[in-house]
Amino acid sequence: MKNRKRRANDLLSSSNEMSFYPSRIQQHFDAPRNMGDLADADAIGDVGSLRCGAVMRLSIKIDAKTQTISDARFKTLGCGYLIACASVLTETVKDLPLSRAALLNEAALRDWFGGLPQEKAHCAVLAREALHAALADYHNARQEEWTGDEALICTCFGVSEKSIEGAIDKSALRTINQVTKACNAGGGCRSCHPLIEDILDDYWRNVSPKI
Repeated sequence: MKNRKRRANDLLSSSNEMSFYPSRIQQHFDAPRNMGDLADADAIGDVGSLRCGAVMRLSIKIDAKTQTISDARFKTLGCGYLIACASVLTETVKDLPLSRAALLNEAALRDWFGGLPQEKAHCAVLAREALHAALADYHNARQEEWTGDEALICTCFGVSEKSIEGAIDKSALRTINQVTKACNAGGGCRSCHPLIEDILDDYWRNVSPKI
């Protein structure tokens, strides 16, 4: 009788120690990093999943001078996989330049966990979408705050089309990298790179016949 009770207690203790999720997921589910809202957030990304009904909010603080993410927090209503993905995302983007944050994809999150079950792969996608939504919110806000008369091309560093054209004309710039070094345009999230490329093409198309 005593042996049966001891065995039953051992089985109960063992089941309590077993993780419902894989160890890395369980680690962030039990103690998620950076959960909550940023009261002074520069941008917020709200996303939701039609597949499972989960929602997530990512709040980020951006250092305007260095164009890096100085802080990030999240809130979510979802499963442990989504909580873990959001937790890792906030740890990953801290101190990351906007240019690198914009390139972060769901594969990086999946790889950190050593892969995710196929039915939970959308959790990493949702976390990535929250980041991109927050970056878009930041750029939209910068455009609305712009008071210059010229078209704003680089929202990260507040560089106008006229300033870029002036830098190209002054130093005969031919590449986006050269433009970035000359006036910072394109050095943030890189979303303005196609616009800078157009400005370069238009400039050299107009001056080439004169050379």
